[in-house]
Amino acid sequence: MEYMSQEGYDRLVAELRQLERVELPKVIEAIAEARDKGDLSENFEYHAAKREQGRLLSRIRFKQRVLAHAQVIDRARLGGSDGVQLLSRVELTNVDNGMRMSYVIVSPHEANVQEGRMSIKSPIAHALLGKKAGENVKVRVPSGVLTLHIDAVEAGG
Repeated sequence: MEYMSQEGYDRLVAELRQLERVELPKVIEAIAEARDKGDLSENFEYHAAKREQGRLLSRIRFKQRVLAHAQVIDRARLGGSDGVQLLSRVELTNVDNGMRMSYVIVSPHEANVQEGRMSIKSPIAHALLGKKAGENVKVRVPSGVLTLHIDAVEAGG
């Protein structure tokens, strides 16, 4: 079971539709055009199109599996805890350098650090789970140990 927001679920459905309805037909057309050019054993365009078809089919199957096991979370039911949980917006300060940051804790399939969406499976999010505003948290990351102060926690992202 993979928990995610409605927005994340809708985004995955849209990506899957784009792959199935737009990109895959283009690749199938490219394969047909390359096949018409003759000898397939030395036809670079044909082999490139077949590789692209395999890559697309793999992405489509992956997204189908994710959606088949997805459980959309009702944001209205998340308000029961003041601790960090899935879909919480967390305001943090790095104690060592004073840098402030804000993230929404999301499923791995919705994660995008540039958009402020951190995977619940990341070391930082994992260390924050259940913690409350005002607490300090030490997190082991590849570059060492971070000490983060939780400035605020807002349920439901």
